[in-house]
Parts: sequence; C-alpha cells; structure tokens
Amino acid sequence: MPELLLELFSEEIPARMQARAAEDLARLLTEALAPIAPHAVQTFYGPRRIALSAEVQALVPATSTVERGPRLAAPEAALTGFLRKHGASREQVVAEGEYWMLTRQSPAQDAATLIAAIIPGLLRRFPWPKSMRWGAGPGQGGSAFTWVRPLRRILCILDGETVPFTLAEGPDNGHGLTSGAETEGHRFHAPGAFTVRSCAEWQDGLRARHVIVDAAERRRLVQDGVAALAAAEGMTVVPDDGLLDEVAGLVEWPVPLLGRIDDAYMDLPPEVMQVSMRVNQRYFALRQADGSAAPRFGFAANIEATDGGTAIIAGNERVLRARFSDARFFWDYDQHTALSDLVEDLDGITFHAKLGTQGDRIKRLSYLAGVIAPLVGADRKVAERAAVLAKADLTTQMVSEFPELQGIMGGYYASSEGTEVALAVREHYSPKSATDPVPTATVSVVVALADKLDQLCSLFEVGEAPSGSGDPYALRRAALGVIRIVRENGLRIPLRALPGFESDVGTSVLAFIADRLRVQLRAEGARHDVLAAVFAAGADDDIVWLLARTDAVASFLATADGSNLLAASKRAANILRIEDKKDGPHAGPVDPALLSLPEEQALAAALDHVEPAVQAAIADERSADAMSALATLRSPLDAFFDKVTVNAPEPALRQNRLRLLHRIGSAMARAADFSKIEGQ
Repeated sequence: MPELLLELFSEEIPARMQARAAEDLARLLTEALAPIAPHAVQTFYGPRRIALSAEVQALVPATSTVERGPRLAAPEAALTGFLRKHGASREQVVAEGEYWMLTRQSPAQDAATLIAAIIPGLLRRFPWPKSMRWGAGPGQGGSAFTWVRPLRRILCILDGETVPFTLAEGPDNGHGLTSGAETEGHRFHAPGAFTVRSCAEWQDGLRARHVIVDAAERRRLVQDGVAALAAAEGMTVVPDDGLLDEVAGLVEWPVPLLGRIDDAYMDLPPEVMQVSMRVNQRYFALRQADGSAAPRFGFAANIEATDGGTAIIAGNERVLRARFSDARFFWDYDQHTALSDLVEDLDGITFHAKLGTQGDRIKRLSYLAGVIAPLVGADRKVAERAAVLAKADLTTQMVSEFPELQGIMGGYYASSEGTEVALAVREHYSPKSATDPVPTATVSVVVALADKLDQLCSLFEVGEAPSGSGDPYALRRAALGVIRIVRENGLRIPLRALPGFESDVGTSVLAFIADRLRVQLRAEGARHDVLAAVFAAGADDDIVWLLARTDAVASFLATADGSNLLAASKRAANILRIEDKKDGPHAGPVDPALLSLPEEQALAAALDHVEPAVQAAIADERSADAMSALATLRSPLDAFFDKVTVNAPEPALRQNRLRLLHRIGSAMARAADFSKIEGQ
C-alpha cells in the first residue's frame, strides 16, 4: 500500500508541547483521511519537527448517494432551495413516488488529491496551546497563518512522490509555504536541505545528518549516557522522568556530559542544588554511593564538539556557578530570620478570596492538629506548634524563587524548633504523588492530615469542589493523600468527629474521599463496588474500619454461601420493590401466629438469631463473624423461596411474608447495601 509521510519543520518547538502535537496530528489526519483508511500510523517529534507516517489506500472508492427532496406538491421555491443547497441543477432530480429524488455520483479519487485538499485546512486549525504570527500580515501581502513557532518547510510525499499543495488561501499567501520532498538535518552539523522519498530514507538521512527523530531513542540515549558517565565515577543519577522527557525534547543529537560543582556550594541543601539545576539549566543531579549529593552534574549537549565537550562543560559550569551564587544568597538571607518570626507575614498572603489569608489558615491548622494529635498518639502542643510554622517558609526568598521547595525549606529553617517540628514542617505536603512516601512520624502525620482535611473542607464550603476533569486546587490529590496516610499508618480516625465535618459539607467531603478510595481500589484490582455497598451501610468515616468491612464482605461474596445469599437477597429486594409500589412499605413486625409453613417459620427463627449476632459483631468490629452469621441465612432463605408463595391470596399472609422479606434486607443492610454489588 502507498506510504504517506508528512513532516512539519519549524523553528524550535517547546519541549512540553511536542508529544501532544504529534498525538493531535495523528488524530486529526486519521479522521480527515478516513476515506483512504490510514493505518500503521507512526508519529515522530523533536525540537524542530513533528511528523507522521502511515499506510493508506491508493484511491477513494467511487460512491453514489441519494438525497430525498421536497414533495412533488411542494411550492417551486422548496425545490429551488433544495437544489441550491446541494449545488445541483433541475435536470438532476427525478420524481419517485411523492418526492423529488437527487442521485449524486462521486467518481473514484486518488489519495494524493484528497491529501492535498485536506492538509492545508488541517494545518490552519491545528490546536497548538499557543501559536505565534510572523512576517507580514495579510494586509501587507503576507499571511494570518499561525504556528507554534515559524513554520519553515512542509514535507509531504505519497508513494515516493510529492503531494503538491500550498498554504495560500485567497489574498493570504500562507507565508509562501508549499509542500515538497525536502527536509533539513542538524542546524550545525549538517545545515541545508536534502530530498527524501520514503519514511525509512527520511529517518536514515536525518540520522546521517545528526538528527534522531525517535523521541524515545533520544530519551534513552540521554538516560543511559548520563548514567554510564556517573557510574564510571561511582555515582548515580537522581531519578527524574519529567526532566528526561524535557531534555529529549531539547536536543536532536544527544551528547551526554558531566560537569563539576564547585566545593564552595556543596554545603547547600541537596534539594536546593537539584531544583536550581533542574529548573534553571535542565541538569541532572548526581548522588554519591552513600546517598549524599555528588560534586558533579549531568547534562546533554546538542552537538559533538571537536574538543570532546571541554568548552561546553566549562561554559555550563560557569553558568551553574552563577545560579548557585543566587541560591547561596537566598539560603544565607533566609537564615538571618527565625522561621517563627515569619509567621505574621502570612497575614499578607491570600489563601483564597473567600477563605482569607495563609495566616487565617494556620489558625485552623493549629486547632485541627490539636484535635487529631491525641487520636494518633502525638504530643498535642508539639503538633500545634508544627502546624503554626508549616506555611511560614512561603515568605522566604528561597521558596519565592523555587516554589517546589515549600515545606522542604521550612524543615531546614525550623531545625531550632526540634526534630519533630522540623520533620512535620518538611513532610506536611506529603504524599505529593502516588509514589511519594507518606509521613510516618506521629507529629508529621497530624500536620499532613490537618493540611489536607482543612483544604478539602474549607474549599468545599466555598463551592470549589472539583467538577469534571477540572481540579484547580488539587483536591483529588489531597483526598488520596488522606487515604494513603490513614491506610499505610493503620490509623483509626473517626472523620465525622473532626472540625469541618459537622455540616452537610462534611458529608460531601466524606463522599468525595470515598469516591477517591473506590478509584484507588479499582486501580489495585479490588472490589470497589463492595466498598460502595459498605459505605452506604453507614461505615463512612473510619477508613481502616471501612476497608476491613469491605475485605470481609468481598471474601464472603467469593464463597458459594455468599454468592447464593446475595442472589436470594436481590430476589427478595426485587419482590419488595414491586409490592411496595402497590401498598407498601412492608416494614412492620412479623406476626409469628401467621407463619403457617415450616419454611417461613425456619426463616423467621434464623433471623431471630442472625439479626442480633450481626449487630453485635459489627459493633465489636468482628466483620468476619458478621459474615458468618449472615451465611446461616442461605439454607432457610433458599427453602423459603422454594416452598412459600409470597404473594398469597390471603392479604394477611401476603403482608406477613413481605415483612419477613423486609427483615432479610434489614439484617443484611447492617453489613452492607448489597443492592450496590455489581455483576451478581
């Protein structure tokens, strides 16, 4: 099948936009060229190009379509309008039955014609997050066409031949851009254009001219190259996937190198050095074998220097000295003032327009920390002090320059307050991601929970709950943080008893946390529907107990007794739902005198035993025992449905039997709302 290759060659594209642009190109082109069935689609992206290759059909098949027009009896104006709409003449319609019919024949079309017609419009509406204008505008004989950076070439070949088209559109000259078969290699190693006729020739030709078009390969070369250089000196690279992705988008021909850090800066906190190198220079931090910061840094050049990189390394070392000099100033300046003296400055930093300042917030955090502390065995006064200091580093020079260091710098600056306080200040934002460890020290746990719970409750209160995919205040991350801290530390905290959970807002926050917990369980492959069932039964504010009950119910449902009892209970619930609509509810007491059949007598007797047993087991947190008690209902319930007619002709018997079924639902609901269980 013919091979299509499209390359859009421009000035340097921001690294963060490249992958998404390649995805958008594939999506838009696949949709637009559907008549020639693009498949085996490959995308490529890098600093100066996004590209796509695909196999396509050689022809758009001929088609015939029939459009029904107005009725024969309709006014002539109706037919005239129909013809105008479809660009047809009066001679092309024929009368069939009561309607005018238009048959249109579309001849087969070669793929090149379709491609040439589609691509200019596609490029004009390409969804870059930000685009720029360049050159003269349309009023000056130029173009209104925009691109992320000035677009210089369009390579478009099909089956080895150029697909000719232009971006010109009426008086807009499209910057004079037309399609061709030429591309360009490395800006410095191989300047100038060369011609290609296939995707393989394009890739090989660019590689020969110091351009690697596969982003994954460039990433691998950077990662492996820097790691090998570090290993040769007994060092390791600090993992940083985001930085690897960015660097791979900055270089066309990666050349890994190592530079040296002056000893004068090695006493800076390692986090400061790492963030400064990452944010300002896209350098990789290294560690010694003992985990301490190494006096070296890694980076990737974009050229193979004739001196082996000596001048490039020296230049990067010089730039890094200037960056670290700034960091040194911030570090020294911040330490002239005690962290506690910066607390009052938080009154000048707005947390939220409806919630006041960070100063207002730390008052809430301190109070909440004092409530949580005894629940986890932490010293209340120490926890309150840590909460007061938790946000103070937001006013420091270092955090103003590097917001990524909030909390971390506070931990350093709070060292005079004691180890527990300093650690809590440092860790209170944790966990920041799914792989970030949770705090385990009791005071750290208290302040981290206080921070996240206040964030959830206060922002929910002012109507900032996440909607759809939008979550500007990272409340989903906060909820997952609460869940992980509680789960991984095995904490028994009744959330409803905490400040902020007393109102309907608290109920909404609990439901939100439960929803995040369901997402987490789904990701773990656990029964998230069972969690919903247990949550609906009222075990909603003690996460550890909630999960223990969920595990017990899930284990019960995995047994034959559990599966069969669930099916029978759903049958009972369905009968009740139907009959309650007629003359329900049927929630009154069962009359023993009306239990005429042995099977209904046996079921009632079983319920007399099971109901208090389940209630006592749940109260004593013996979930497995509660499930064992419910399991004894299986046989009498099966026998009941086998031998007893629930909708008996006698009204009194019918009502009594429906009340017996209601008792079944009530007994099981003490453990979970089994109607929420899926697939059974």
